[in-house]
Amino acid sequence: MALLPDITAFYGAGDEAARLTSGRTLGTLELLRTRELLRSRLPDPPASVLDVGGGPGVHARWLTDDGYRVVVVDPVERHVRQARDRGLTAVVGDARHVAEPDGSFDAVLLLGPLYHLPDAQDRVRAWQEAHRVVRPGGLVAAAAINRYIGLLDPGADGGPDVAATGMRVRPDGPTTYCHSPGELGEEARQAGLTHVEVFGVQGPASAALMAQERRTGRKEDLGPEVLAKALAAARCADGHRGLAVTSVHLLVLGCRPGARG
Repeated sequence: MALLPDITAFYGAGDEAARLTSGRTLGTLELLRTRELLRSRLPDPPASVLDVGGGPGVHARWLTDDGYRVVVVDPVERHVRQARDRGLTAVVGDARHVAEPDGSFDAVLLLGPLYHLPDAQDRVRAWQEAHRVVRPGGLVAAAAINRYIGLLDPGADGGPDVAATGMRVRPDGPTTYCHSPGELGEEARQAGLTHVEVFGVQGPASAALMAQERRTGRKEDLGPEVLAKALAAARCADGHRGLAVTSVHLLVLGCRPGARG
């Protein structure tokens, strides 16, 4: 079950942590929103969390600081080393075959794997593994790239093609699969999860923030006022789920049926 070569090459050379932690407004917005959405549904610490595809441990670090017991699983050896350098427990592994016992974690995160599994059956296996490893009553959270975001930004490349097929192939990065909000929720339900909710992570300001970066040629910090307004818009959109299509990233939250032991 090898990853596509362009994915391995991209993450083996790039700085994935910097995407969320360098101060770029879009990255900061994604980090803050992912954090608050997860905190709204996670069990109380010191619950156990399996962060599958957790990369260098950006989310695992704040979860650990919150008091959770976190294990990072990632297929990129460089990411595993970086996570360990952050003081985290991390192992090399694949979302489609997780080497953990049944029902062994209170929550399972898939905050990256679904992007890079263009084959539907591979995504099914990743969902099945998350369902298997989480305890009854436990939380499964999965992130996806929104396939419609390119339609909201006239300067974006390949918007109609990605919207039609879900596939984004680009010369400067890995092949990615992009979900619609409805498709993401349906995958979670087909995996056997209940209480499924789909959120837009960055919210309605996404396209404008990306357009500003393209105009300036910089992935930049646009200042605290812009960040505050973007956060407010994203939170407001949570009450109007149709607005999820305006966000770069989607986050689905669901539970494995049964009472937590």
